[in-house]
Amino acid sequence: MTSVWQTSGAISRKRRCASQPSRQVGASLIVSLLMLIVILLLGISAASLALQSEKASRNDRDRQIAFQAAEAGLMDAERDIERSPDPGKSRSHLFANDSAEGFVPGCGNSGTNLGLCSPAHNASPQIWQTVDFMDQSANAHTVPYGQFTGQIFRTGKGVLPSRPPRYIIEFMSDTRPGASASAEDMAFIYRITAIGFGMRESTQVVLQSIYRKDAQ
Repeated sequence: MTSVWQTSGAISRKRRCASQPSRQVGASLIVSLLMLIVILLLGISAASLALQSEKASRNDRDRQIAFQAAEAGLMDAERDIERSPDPGKSRSHLFANDSAEGFVPGCGNSGTNLGLCSPAHNASPQIWQTVDFMDQSANAHTVPYGQFTGQIFRTGKGVLPSRPPRYIIEFMSDTRPGASASAEDMAFIYRITAIGFGMRESTQVVLQSIYRKDAQ
């Protein structure tokens, strides 16, 4: 009887000793899973930051393209005012320092009056705030790039603007120091408002400049 009890006790001790490594392996598995989850979350966060950074860079590039297109629109308007390189399309003679010929209230929408705007009344919204620069129809009040200068503006896919820039020109009184307010001394300067588009049409930049034509 004594030997039997001793054998049973030895078997019981062996079973208790064998259960300890199993608990350690289970704990290691849980720790490993937690580390994998942490690494997975860090990877997802890094990927999300990379995507946001790439999106921000793409948006900034698109805005720069629209900005450069708007600048090109301003330069085309200045050529329109000063001296068009295309005599067959030129209307530069309308921009005389002492004449507002061709400028109409609310901006012209046809012929040589296209995009030429009389100044708004002080109590009214500014003309450039009321004109629809998105309108490309035959009755639009804005001038597409190259209309009166014959210049070509490339558009299309890739890194090119989706649409050519457009602009309007307003005449403004040029009040110089010491000059009288009489009609004989009246002179004009021009406010140009141009819009440029990015690779996406929804990306738009509007720029303005004040231009004084060279003395004739």
